[in-house]
Amino acid sequence: MVDPVAEWIEKAEEDYRVALALRRLRANPAHSSTCFHAQQCVEKYLKAILQKHGEIIRKTHALPILLDQCAAHYPLLVAMRPDMVRLSVYAVEFRYPGESATEDDARSAVEIMKRARRDLRQVI
Repeated sequence: MVDPVAEWIEKAEEDYRVALALRRLRANPAHSSTCFHAQQCVEKYLKAILQKHGEIIRKTHALPILLDQCAAHYPLLVAMRPDMVRLSVYAVEFRYPGESATEDDARSAVEIMKRARRDLRQVI
């Protein structure tokens, strides 16, 4: 039987690796996709925490909502709220024509992802 928490972590780590690989592209940068995968990494780590505690996993990309659920178990996580608000917009905003992420967006998204990954892995 597969451990569902481990599955969430495995998926999060895949998004982590993809975001880092995309961030390194120089010839044809993929800033929007970098931002998306950074957001997805953090979303899946939050869902891993919820899974660990037997919580219902909502079908949402809203990181602040997921963070609030996790903070019920780990109150200190609320300090991550500003980063979660910032990263949350990357779930949808740049996925469609009309808006594109900049290099600064991608850099910021990866920095937030790295901090969040470090902090969330400590509580899993």
